[in-house]
Amino acid sequence: MPLPPTAPTELKGFILTRHWRDAAAGTEIEYWLATDAGPLKVVLTAQTSVAFVAARHRAAVEAALAAMPGVEIRELDLKTFRQEPVVGLYAKHFRQIGRLARTLRAQDIPLLEADVRPPDRHLMERFITAGVAAEGGRLDRGALVDCRLRPAPDYRPALKMVSLDIETSQYEALYSIALDAAQDRTVFMLGDPPAGQGREEERQDFSLVYCQSRKAMIERLNDWFERNDPDVIVGWSVIQFDLRVLQKTADDCGAPFLPGRERRPLDWRTHPGKQGYLFASTPGRVIVDGIEALRAAMWSFPSFSLENVSQSLLGEGKAIGDEYDKMAEIERRYQEDKPALAHYNIRDCELVLRIFEKAKLLQFVMERAQTTGLQMDHFGGSIAAFSHHYLPRMHRLGYVAPNVGEIPSKAYPGGYVMDSKPGFYDSVVVLDYKSLYPSIIRTFLVDPVGLVEGGSAGGDPRLIVQGPQGTTFSRTRHCLPEIVTTLWRARDEAKRARNEPLSQALKLLMNSFAGVLGASECRFFNPKLVSAVTLRGHEMMKLTREFVERRGYEAIYGDTDSIFIWLGRTHTNEEAHAVAAGLVKDINDWWTRTLRETHDLENFLEIEFDTHYSKFFMPTIRGSDVGSKKRYAGLSKDADGKEEMIYRGLEMARSDWTPLARQFQEGLLSRIFRGEPYEEFVREYVRATLSGAKDELLVYRKRLRHRLDAYLVNVPPQVRAARLADEHNDRLHRPKQYQNGGWIQYVMTRTGPEPLEARHSRVDYDHYLGRQLQPIADAILQPMGASFAALTSSQQHLF
Repeated sequence: MPLPPTAPTELKGFILTRHWRDAAAGTEIEYWLATDAGPLKVVLTAQTSVAFVAARHRAAVEAALAAMPGVEIRELDLKTFRQEPVVGLYAKHFRQIGRLARTLRAQDIPLLEADVRPPDRHLMERFITAGVAAEGGRLDRGALVDCRLRPAPDYRPALKMVSLDIETSQYEALYSIALDAAQDRTVFMLGDPPAGQGREEERQDFSLVYCQSRKAMIERLNDWFERNDPDVIVGWSVIQFDLRVLQKTADDCGAPFLPGRERRPLDWRTHPGKQGYLFASTPGRVIVDGIEALRAAMWSFPSFSLENVSQSLLGEGKAIGDEYDKMAEIERRYQEDKPALAHYNIRDCELVLRIFEKAKLLQFVMERAQTTGLQMDHFGGSIAAFSHHYLPRMHRLGYVAPNVGEIPSKAYPGGYVMDSKPGFYDSVVVLDYKSLYPSIIRTFLVDPVGLVEGGSAGGDPRLIVQGPQGTTFSRTRHCLPEIVTTLWRARDEAKRARNEPLSQALKLLMNSFAGVLGASECRFFNPKLVSAVTLRGHEMMKLTREFVERRGYEAIYGDTDSIFIWLGRTHTNEEAHAVAAGLVKDINDWWTRTLRETHDLENFLEIEFDTHYSKFFMPTIRGSDVGSKKRYAGLSKDADGKEEMIYRGLEMARSDWTPLARQFQEGLLSRIFRGEPYEEFVREYVRATLSGAKDELLVYRKRLRHRLDAYLVNVPPQVRAARLADEHNDRLHRPKQYQNGGWIQYVMTRTGPEPLEARHSRVDYDHYLGRQLQPIADAILQPMGASFAALTSSQQHLF
């Protein structure tokens, strides 16, 4: 829908992209919004940029500004964390701030907050994250100019999304481009249509458009984006592969690639610490990679390939065999059956859209943007999100933020992990603290400004809260506890409304705060701050253990926010749940009384019931009698008595062990937990392995984290297998697959590791028995007085 000829009194939108540029009149900020009336460009002209410097450096700053007109110094009622007064530097152009920062850095004078980009500062100082209301302004060539922005946190528009995928030769020569959107499904194909194309089109639910050149394909693609005008471009490795290849193809053809609104190009950036990793953005359209979105939403898969994820989430895929068969089949279809290639191409697009729908990924990235203040395609970014929330609040308390690196990096205590008591147990209940670190921040008022203010309060207990390691926090002047409280309440409301994407986004943001305070790349890094959170967690877990043991139960393990309690004897499921409920109530009541009486603090710590294990196993560290950590298994029962096997950290839950080992561990533990005979299972499993009946389970799948030529001294099996695979590829004149890392599948043979694509030798079954099955069996059997060797030695000589 077009905008009305005059500016509306108020218009709500959701920020898609943000950019800035220095223009003659000053810095210009550009936001693209999705609105109910369609996309809208908002332009704010003649914006002033700001940074801060300690007032004692004013003379040096004035000298530097003599050659830099357009920067004004203003007196401000602000100070640094060191209680030094500051002055503000207001610049006509943002790049002047950067030049001034570099000039002053040479004199060892820090310019504070000089790195905050204009569009981000404009939003954060108005407490805007993604939903926004625009008021006033004027319309100029379809853009809303110089309006006023304020938060509209509840606004969510319907976004227009397109899924993009390309097919290429094995050398990345572009063959086809598929676009799947609600209003238009199209495949652009290089070459001429085959005879009988009309009959083929009758069986298609998309348009197949043939192009005589790759330049024509790019031009058609540009026109498609302008005509269909999507808000969001999604795909699978869409930046690292699809858009990268499209950009290279356009460059090679001498054609501009213009996927942005107003036919604008992509802005490419490289990752400073990740070689070869690319970022791409374009005005008005958000680019969301499915893999990155799933990871940000905390989904986990052994492989994030489209085939594996679609099989896991949707129960279907579209594989054409292995990687080499796939490339050969794509080549065959391009040469002999282009409509079939088009079907294959758009099928990828369809799967991506269905994964986004199934996992609610578009809703998640929107809610994450609204929660964090970051652009929808900005994954990671915990530090930036913290700053977005924290800076405007600390400014209103009279402080400016320090620069990164003001406090040298230093180690600090992590989460508390209790020594475990290994063995088999009946009736173990697990209690855990709800959002432990955010609740500590709320309860004990842990905060960067609060730490500064607390140190200036003279030790008066009415004004401060005493923290670990001699830290003190102000009871009244702080920012972070209020931020956490706001997010906490919003999450409770999201859960009541069953808005899972919003609930997950809020949870992830809250839980990131303690880690941000402990990240040396963060401007608020301070080991005292993060230790005030983690050490308080240590204290809480120890006091919880003492409480439980005073009740006659035994704590057999604890990890950060969870405590595992053995009830001492077998309990029915109903009895165990009743005991857990009683402990939860009593522990929470005890915290409320204790905090009020000893610290005069309101309690936001809350322990909850998590799991009842009717059977539980905690192994030892392999080769010792010491209990392991972060490794256990159990047979859980919910309130309705439904059973589920749970594995944490064991081989069953780790992708670097073979399926042979994982299935063996699952089968052995499930039989022991259910009181079923297990001896014959072990013997039969070994017999089947030695006879070759389980050969399909012998495959290792491991990641190559470095280039192959980087492994010089210690060469692990996966690297040896990868080198053999690429030697094999080279002999067959196929592209080498593993030179720059990746995932390799291999089997251990009598001549060593061999990749699946180049196996020649006989399987080394002794390796699988000694390195895969025996360690698992002995860890489980030895507490029961049995062993793998005793059960199997009489039969191994038969094979």
